[in-house]
Amino acid sequence: QVQLVESGGGLVQAGGSLRLSCVASGISFSRYTVGWFRQAPGKEREFVVAFKLSEDRDYYIDSVKGRFTVSGDTAFNTVWLQMNSLKPEDTAVYYCAAKLPKIGSYWYAPPYDTWGQGTQVTVSS
Repeated sequence: QVQLVESGGGLVQAGGSLRLSCVASGISFSRYTVGWFRQAPGKEREFVVAFKLSEDRDYYIDSVKGRFTVSGDTAFNTVWLQMNSLKPEDTAVYYCAAKLPKIGSYWYAPPYDTWGQGTQVTVSS
């Protein structure tokens, strides 16, 4: 059974940091691109960052560049998202997702095949 489990969310003041984890079972992250997405109340789900562990390759949206850092370890089948200098507008449910390469699509682009249940991140002003 394929499963992604996120953890590490919480409540933090603006300017603070959180580290999210995404642990996979049933698949090996070494073959997948792992993405982090977020969904704020009343808004569409938003792509945040993609990471391909086998190539140590990443892609961030502009609003998180320089503040968020994605990393991973295939030995633990885990991807982390270090979030620094958090802002109230970062408040959302954060999801990790995984995809295999798809012909005709950028390596980081949706759609993603497998999703976690999400973890809440709340940044107070």
